[in-house]
Amino acid sequence: MLEVSGLSAGYGDLIAVRDFSFSVNQGEILAILGANGAGKSSTLMALMGLVQQKSGSIKIESTDISQLSPEERIGHGISIVPEGRRIFTDLSVFENLIVGGHTVSKSQLAQGVEKVFGYFERLKERSDQLAGSLSGGEQQMLAMARALISEPKLLLVDELSLGLMPKIVDECYAVLKQLNKKGTAIILVEQNTERALAVADYVCILEAGNLGFTGSVADAQKNSNILHSFLGES
Repeated sequence: MLEVSGLSAGYGDLIAVRDFSFSVNQGEILAILGANGAGKSSTLMALMGLVQQKSGSIKIESTDISQLSPEERIGHGISIVPEGRRIFTDLSVFENLIVGGHTVSKSQLAQGVEKVFGYFERLKERSDQLAGSLSGGEQQMLAMARALISEPKLLLVDELSLGLMPKIVDECYAVLKQLNKKGTAIILVEQNTERALAVADYVCILEAGNLGFTGSVADAQKNSNILHSFLGES
């Protein structure tokens, strides 16, 4: 599904991630972990075309998308749930979903809205409500729903659990599991290491923009030194 080779990306002269290579297959979940400032979010933003790619290649189903715009990348099946939600607070829930479906046909948009309302019944109940009046958890649900309108093959999720009550986190992760069972590949950036490792198949650990470890979650958990060295986990 996704093959990234030698990715370096950053902001101006600042390199946030260096020579990062990894791959994700259909139906797999990859967790990208690391301390604050390690380059996790920058990696997702680079995959989406929102941060400058300095070198390397990004391929979706063998097609190099490195030079494509974010909108064109959506057309190749990528979507992102950004850190901080970034919903349009002065638009209604339904209007936010329409924005998320701006690259698809009207029939696909209607189907997409119906599907996400199936995942998040609260949003259906609040369809006409201004997004800015939603609770933090509901706003995160809306950010997820907006990303799902285009029915992505690869979903990028940045800090899903940040600042949310455990019950809301459980609901959001339950949706991720449903998507994954249907074949959606997921890249998950998460400060909650325990939560990420519980759902992921593979893990990459970044340290100051460099890849410190890559392998299966089982291998990472077997070697406690790995998690302790890079994440301070016991």
